[in-house]
Amino acid sequence: MPDVSLDNAVWLLTGLAAVVILLTRMRLSSEQSQAGHALVPHAVVNAHSIVGVGALGVWIAYLTSPGGTLGATALGLWWIEVALGILILLRWMSGSGRHATATTGDSWGEGPSLSILGHVGMLLGVGFFTWVVLAEKISG
Repeated sequence: MPDVSLDNAVWLLTGLAAVVILLTRMRLSSEQSQAGHALVPHAVVNAHSIVGVGALGVWIAYLTSPGGTLGATALGLWWIEVALGILILLRWMSGSGRHATATTGDSWGEGPSLSILGHVGMLLGVGFFTWVVLAEKISG
């Protein structure tokens, strides 16, 4: 079995991050069909998409020519993206009390499993990206 280089692992995680950004956009594009306990405003979904695409662009630029401030800029955008993703994930938190709304479902699966997988995976991936940048592990 061939060895997996760190560079290949980073590119693989970059592709998975792009999938999370795209699927989040697709899943939340309509307020009428959102799953969870609360609706996520379009402004938050749009911010998640814009910051995510920006982070991907700057990150890919950093990966193709490491050095300078691109890595730090990409990390800043990635961490904002993670914060927005966790904020979106909070829609699954149930309210307590008599007037709490029931959880609504969608065609993406039962419950928050896909969202948790994507956004916790993004948190771990961005943590890995942070280590890669701070330890200067990307070969030029």
